[in-house]
Amino acid sequence: MLSTQTFFFFPTAPFVLFVFTASTIFHLHQRLEKMQLAWELEALEPATTETPSRPQPRPQLKGMWTINAIGRLGNQMGEYATLYALAKMNGRAAFIPPQMHSTLAPIFRITLPVLHDATARSVPWENYHLNDWMEEQYRHIPGEYVRLTGYPCSWTFYHHLRAEILREFLHAHVREEAQNFLRGLRVNGSRPSTYVGVHVRRGDYVHVMPNVWKGVVADRRYLEQALDWFRARYSAPIFVVSSNGMAWCRENINASRGDVVFAGNGNEGSPAKDFALLTQCNHTIMTIGTFGIWAAYLAGGETIYLANYTLPDSPFLKVFKPEAAFLPEWIGIPADLSPLLKH
Repeated sequence: MLSTQTFFFFPTAPFVLFVFTASTIFHLHQRLEKMQLAWELEALEPATTETPSRPQPRPQLKGMWTINAIGRLGNQMGEYATLYALAKMNGRAAFIPPQMHSTLAPIFRITLPVLHDATARSVPWENYHLNDWMEEQYRHIPGEYVRLTGYPCSWTFYHHLRAEILREFLHAHVREEAQNFLRGLRVNGSRPSTYVGVHVRRGDYVHVMPNVWKGVVADRRYLEQALDWFRARYSAPIFVVSSNGMAWCRENINASRGDVVFAGNGNEGSPAKDFALLTQCNHTIMTIGTFGIWAAYLAGGETIYLANYTLPDSPFLKVFKPEAAFLPEWIGIPADLSPLLKH
């Protein structure tokens, strides 16, 4: 009996192609699975280390804080900025008295609300006196209804909020008027590239400083040194002088070079124009007083100030710390105290 065997032959090329295709699909599938796992692990990592951020409701401020409104423009700017900073630091709502609003609102875009007298009289205030420099205890002032008192004007209270303070003390219409005036100035026929505001405080300080505080005001020599300091560093600067003693300035500041302009009107009852001129300059020369300090602070740039203008035993140094009044980068020129030593 014959046995027969049947042999089946597959074409070689299609078979090899089939095996190659199946192998490729298998390996691609494995690789995709690994990649997918890696993506999932990567996506999980942030969730294990960070909590998704959610909008946090703004805390509702409790209590009511205010501050005394005493002094002229520079003093009240210092009081406003100090209240603004300390109330925020202590988590309290801040309100300003109507007198402060009347002084500042016509010049600046202040945002703190006004506490009217009728409401203020019904509040059980606790007075809290401030020195003119920041202290650690001011970060934790007790009481919900606090009236801050004193003459605070130090940058140590509010410099960490400088951008916010500058926005509070933005000029509205007065700034544009000041800029238009400055653009029209010329130094020997040429438009200057550097504007230096010069504030000379005189008035009552001429008598108060030597007779009460054992100190001096700026003299002619100091102003010459300050102007020369800028002349040595900038090409053809122009000096824009403002003072509550403009007659004295015209007699004691040398304007023969054509680079000094006596622009201020010296009207203490309406200081907006003079203040705006100073703050729109690039740099500042100041003498003493909060008006000049604030002009320099808002102007930015370089500042020259009168330093060491009291005797070492002056009672003024009990309420005033130079290092808390003048920014560290400002440059002081020592005052001439010899007139005090003649008495």
